[in-house]
Amino acid sequence: MGWFFIAPIAGLAAVGLAVYLYAYVTRQESGTDKMREIAGSIKEGAKAYLKRQNMTLAVFVIIMASVLGFLYTLRGGIPYGMSIAVAYVFGSLCSTIAAYVGMMAAVEANVRTANAAKQGLKKAFPVAFYGGAIMGLFVVGLALLGISSLFFLYNGLFGWSSEDAANIILGFSFGASALALFAKAGGGIYTKTADISADLVGKVELGIPEDDPRNPAVIADNVGDNVGDVAGMGADLVDSYIASIVATMIIGAEKALINPRLSILVSLPLIIAAAGLFASILGTVVVKFSIRGNPGAALNRGSFSTWIIFIILLSTVTYFSGLEGSMWLGIFLPTVAGLTAGVIIGITSDYFTSIDRLPAQKVAQASTTGAAINILSGFSYGIVSIVPPVIGICAATLAAWYLAMMFGVDPFYGISISAVGMLATVGMTISADAYGPVSDNAKGIAEQSGLGEEVIEVADRLDAAGNTTKAITKGFAIGAAALTVLALFGAYAHLVDLELLDLMKPEVVAGVFLGGMMPPLLSALLILAVGRNAERMVEEVRRQFKEIPGLMEGKTKPDYARCVDIATKGAIRELMLPCSLAIIVPVLTLIALGKEALAGFLAGSIVTGIIFALFMANAGGLWDNAKKFIESGALGGKGSDAHKAAVTGDTVGDPFKDTAGPSLNTMITVMSLVAEVFAPSILLLIS
Repeated sequence: MGWFFIAPIAGLAAVGLAVYLYAYVTRQESGTDKMREIAGSIKEGAKAYLKRQNMTLAVFVIIMASVLGFLYTLRGGIPYGMSIAVAYVFGSLCSTIAAYVGMMAAVEANVRTANAAKQGLKKAFPVAFYGGAIMGLFVVGLALLGISSLFFLYNGLFGWSSEDAANIILGFSFGASALALFAKAGGGIYTKTADISADLVGKVELGIPEDDPRNPAVIADNVGDNVGDVAGMGADLVDSYIASIVATMIIGAEKALINPRLSILVSLPLIIAAAGLFASILGTVVVKFSIRGNPGAALNRGSFSTWIIFIILLSTVTYFSGLEGSMWLGIFLPTVAGLTAGVIIGITSDYFTSIDRLPAQKVAQASTTGAAINILSGFSYGIVSIVPPVIGICAATLAAWYLAMMFGVDPFYGISISAVGMLATVGMTISADAYGPVSDNAKGIAEQSGLGEEVIEVADRLDAAGNTTKAITKGFAIGAAALTVLALFGAYAHLVDLELLDLMKPEVVAGVFLGGMMPPLLSALLILAVGRNAERMVEEVRRQFKEIPGLMEGKTKPDYARCVDIATKGAIRELMLPCSLAIIVPVLTLIALGKEALAGFLAGSIVTGIIFALFMANAGGLWDNAKKFIESGALGGKGSDAHKAAVTGDTVGDPFKDTAGPSLNTMITVMSLVAEVFAPSILLLIS
């Protein structure tokens, strides 16, 4: 096993640090009774949603585990079937626990960040960042610990072959990804239901501020930041993280079967991921000592430091990995190519969405002529924004393929390890991302508690940096998903012995079109779900303003719980159809058209999935910051006609960037994993 044990050690270190940071955050003062009351309502709503979601999905997990156990028993006997079922449940459980812990950390940190803002930026920033870092370190540490534990159990203790052990871990990955899809879709529906309803009635119809306590939807909106942007996004990135590692291990296991001297290729993805996790831990320390009045600059310094440290550690572990001659360069260089592509995609997302950049300001200017031009401008910039990331993904793919071949490494392994490289530092990426909702909630609590303009200004500066990090993370997550599904595509080809894909075959062409259809279909279903749920909440908010005496004057409290209940029930009800289709349709394609058609299906879904995800994430962020640019005082400021038009554009963009767009990353990963998990068993049954 050699270097293998670095992986579980890194996982334990990350989980241990996350526990320490949780203790640090909860030791901070939580403020006034009013602040604690608001934070308590957010916490209660978030817990209620996750409890209902988990109870619903528990039935799905049991059914899917039974199906997997049956299929793999037919394929390899009872121990094999039982092992894959247990691994699937374990993966589902890890994803659920990670989302819950991250969300609880965020709801504990938000009120403490708001209270710390009374003492200034330097006091508030560490609380907000460490609140996000708990999520980043815990979920990645738990994922790495889960994968390495399973591999050691089956390969090290039970003596199973590397190939069989890697296939068991595939079940773990499928469990984590399937639950991530449900978490991201459900959380996205919830958060945008509340956000749209609060904006349409509050800002547009009544002209009250975003986080005004008179708005019945405001607590549901704050809850949505946590169940969508914290629990959902964390699950999304970790799903790609696990899948990239497992895909690389599967390809490595096949190479080791042919040449035992290459056995290090099986555990190398775990070792590289461990190096990235250690780099992320050190990166969080850099952030702590980098705050000098600009939270965004501190987060950037932390990210760049993490990448530099990772490259140094990467060169060390690959050079001393025991690979013959210069073969280590066939691992090192593709991994760096993947990391570089991730950075480029993140920078592109920042340019097309940042409030300080030309696209957002152009869309804000377009708002002066009405909502239609605002939407057309944002839509167009969103489409243009896909060009640099797609070129970056293409460049990383080509570089990884040919650099791997140049130094005697399987090119599919090169692409897979480049995906691992892009995601190795995801601990830092998630930390910066989860910081955003914590800061957003802190600002809301400060406004609702009447803490004064100075405190709100500090919270606003924290929130502004959070908006940028969220946009960068979405772009990074999409790029990571692109390389991950390419790695999974290679693993699928290895598992079903598919060497060439003939595009002249009608079944393959049909598969490409069916796969290409899925991301737009899922996007439509999710956006329609947000629309239906928002209609119900808008009517409820209007009803309360109409029927509750003194609500508009601030003399009485709204019924927050009713809006939380509408968002919760609607999200659970609406997420089942689109998420189930992502699992059912690939299986039906395989049964009806064969393994080559399913390969075409995966290829089609990758192309349209990445394009739609990039477009919707960037366009949505663009509309959001165009609105914020006007709210900062430009072009007439709040309440102007330009502002109303920008709010309408932001309402369109909300389900783009926070519901449909991010869910596509997970959907294409899940469909690729479905192909890998089910195809070998189904092909055995129908042959």
